[in-house]
Amino acid sequence: MGDHREFPAIAPGHCLPKTSSMSVTDSVTAVHDFRVTGYSLLDGMGVGRFVSSSVFTVGGLDWAVRFYPDGSTANCLGNASAFLYYCSRDKDVRARFTLNLMENDGRLSQVTNSYMKHTFSPASDNWGFIKFIEKSKIQGSPFLENDCLTIRCLLTVTKESRTQDVETNSIVVPPSNLHQDFGNMLRDGEGADVTFTVCGQLFHAHRCVLAFRSPVFRAELFGPLRENATESIKIDDMEPMIFEALLHFIYTDTLPDNCNDGKAAAMQHMLVAADRYGIDRLRLLCERKLSEAIDVETVSTTLALAEQHHCSQLRGACIRFMASPDMLGPVMLTDGFKHLVASCPLILKEVLDEVSRIWRDKSS
Repeated sequence: MGDHREFPAIAPGHCLPKTSSMSVTDSVTAVHDFRVTGYSLLDGMGVGRFVSSSVFTVGGLDWAVRFYPDGSTANCLGNASAFLYYCSRDKDVRARFTLNLMENDGRLSQVTNSYMKHTFSPASDNWGFIKFIEKSKIQGSPFLENDCLTIRCLLTVTKESRTQDVETNSIVVPPSNLHQDFGNMLRDGEGADVTFTVCGQLFHAHRCVLAFRSPVFRAELFGPLRENATESIKIDDMEPMIFEALLHFIYTDTLPDNCNDGKAAAMQHMLVAADRYGIDRLRLLCERKLSEAIDVETVSTTLALAEQHHCSQLRGACIRFMASPDMLGPVMLTDGFKHLVASCPLILKEVLDEVSRIWRDKSS
């Protein structure tokens, strides 16, 4: 007879010690947009020759996008190629990515495969699309605007798996909802002790919240020249929608959904309001969103605004855009540029200095 073994008997009501563990695999996802200017100058540069994006970091590792206008090899005649290049190369890493051309309205095209998976290593440091797009489809396409192409890289880097113990009796703590509570406080108006009249529209708020979020509100509401508590504070030089968004940010530290639609005009007004009330984080957030939305029609007005409100980072982004190859000519034809010349004539020297620097770098 075979060996017959029984599990030890467990007394009723007795619980055995229990432990658990689990394998955890995390990932990091990020987007990098690579703008290729002067495409017509690159066409014909030769098979295997490429232009590269700057190095960007995802998952603690360095990457770059390489674009081959005439293809990476002779086998892809008539096609442009695009590859993701692994710069770090100090260890193997698994990644999932896609490279797509963006249309001039900001939408992604469907000209490439949706995703690629690859294990990058010192021996396999690049991977991508040999036949990224047919060259004949670029000219006159929605991908080419002012002789510029934009390649968007959506990259997910898989981190090394790790094992961790599981606490079987752990108590789950929900994420912070402080911003939601303060948003409800603003919306419900309970306990509000100050009223603003903005172009005839009333807004109720709480003095303490405004004062601790804005040094300007603190001076207005608690300083020697504070407003009378029984009267509403009148604001006639700001749109009600902008003031409402300003209050929303003060209470929740986030912008309302209607300010995330990419419209430059609304974001410009928000930047003015943020600067007026000394809310630095909101001002920097507006700077970033405006810098991401710069185009030929808006760059001059955005630069004038940055100059007026001392937004150095936004100012630099506008100057670099205007000075980039083939951009200055179209920008000079806009009404915004004429206003810029009239209001900030000294800034043009910096634009021309940047143009000169770019051409020196290209010729060296």
